[in-house]
Amino acid sequence: MPLKHLLIVYLIGTLQVFLPSFGLAKLFPKAGQEAWKAYVPFYNTWIIQGVNQRPKHWVFWQFIPVVGWFITPGIFIEFAKVFNRFRLREHTMAALLPFFYFPWLASRKDLKFVGPEVVRKHKKKAWREWVDAAIFAIVAATLIRTFVFEAYVIPSGSMEKTLLIKDFLFVSKLSYGPRIPNTPLSVPFVHNYLPVTNGKSYSTLIQLPYTRWFATSPKRGDVVVFNFPAGDTVIHAEHFESAKPYYELQREAAAGSPNAKMILEDRDNYPVVVHPVDKTDNYIKRCIGVAGDVLQIINGNVLINGQVQTAPRYSDRNYTVTVKPNEFLDKNYLESLGILINESVDEDGNMTSDLKGGAGGVYDINLTATEKELLSKSEKVKSIEPYYITSLDITGLFPYDTLHKWSIDNYGPVWIPKKGASVNLNDSSYSIYVRAIRNYEHNDFYQKDGHYFLNGKEVTSYTFKMDYYWMMGDNRQGSQDSRFWGFVPEDRIVGKAWMIWFSWDSGPRWKRLFRIVK
Repeated sequence: MPLKHLLIVYLIGTLQVFLPSFGLAKLFPKAGQEAWKAYVPFYNTWIIQGVNQRPKHWVFWQFIPVVGWFITPGIFIEFAKVFNRFRLREHTMAALLPFFYFPWLASRKDLKFVGPEVVRKHKKKAWREWVDAAIFAIVAATLIRTFVFEAYVIPSGSMEKTLLIKDFLFVSKLSYGPRIPNTPLSVPFVHNYLPVTNGKSYSTLIQLPYTRWFATSPKRGDVVVFNFPAGDTVIHAEHFESAKPYYELQREAAAGSPNAKMILEDRDNYPVVVHPVDKTDNYIKRCIGVAGDVLQIINGNVLINGQVQTAPRYSDRNYTVTVKPNEFLDKNYLESLGILINESVDEDGNMTSDLKGGAGGVYDINLTATEKELLSKSEKVKSIEPYYITSLDITGLFPYDTLHKWSIDNYGPVWIPKKGASVNLNDSSYSIYVRAIRNYEHNDFYQKDGHYFLNGKEVTSYTFKMDYYWMMGDNRQGSQDSRFWGFVPEDRIVGKAWMIWFSWDSGPRWKRLFRIVK
């Protein structure tokens, strides 16, 4: 852990035990202790444990990063008990708002120090036992979810056939270092919206800067979960959110789409919501390029720094398959050859399949390299040719300008920003890096009359403050990824996909259970 991060951890822990001191100083004399001892961080909790007749080694636990933050409230709750305070609301206040609670407690005229003997004789009601156990479970689960691993379900086919729709994953937070939540005031176990009211699940009253402990960088080939970079501003309505990003609608409106203009102007039916970094929707893709790489795609093949990269084992692409006269292909036959054909229902209720066509004996099929070899040996097949997507409306492909005439299968070259490295600013680079400089690194950055201005000063280059990554789905021709919305900043990285713990498709996919994601 970097020294700066470690200092932040201990600063938070120190404030936890110091801020309540002004109330504790008035309570200590009632417990037979000198008031000044309340003002010495951690020595005050040592004294409290002595008064409570509770194990003093708890004080040393307070110095364990993160864990210590949850030991301190427990010490404060035990201290409230020796003043005959056993109600749930008072224990909640002692744990969450001790800097308000203890001054209030000291001001009570009926306050009486009863000592640890009364505490030991006090019996909780059965419902309190359940409530206390539930609170402990929520706190423990929140800690695990924030700092160790989180469950995630695959919502789309962009990672086929490595990951399938309704694969349930464990995502490791430790792989790249746990990220401290930007919005710590949020409802546990939900992401950005509440399940019933559909309102925000978090408050922006407190927002913390980007901090990651034990940080390591994603490597090429890692399957990564991250916060969708273009999902910071969304239309909060069905079929929109990250599926139809707000910025995409803006580009369509600028290109003259009346429907996009209508949606953007109708804020009552299509409200705009701005999410903090950690509350944008989660995406999962494969890391194809890391900071400092030069990426290019030629006829569907990915090149990094000029070297062709081997496609992931289960990565698939579209092929045009022509069968011999009087022959046909169907799902059962293909699966008998060992070729997986995925079928699913999209958000509009339409059936989608890896097997399409058939008219005139010509099919479009999504195949991995291994499956292509299997199918090429079939006596039914006349030819198999790769299908390339050679054109795309420039309003939908990053960087959305007329200078870079790229397509899904022929893209780049593009340099991926690296922390501390600089890029020269010109017409070509401006459109590629303007969002990273302006939105991700929080600068006032614009172009005017062929000149570039950064925070009010004219510049000719820019030095990046963060590392960035290029993410693509294994279903290379059916994935909304960096080719559509650009770079993923390091502060959006959530964790590494680790293991499929369950999978469902009209029943459990038993063969996929407990499979390590590669």
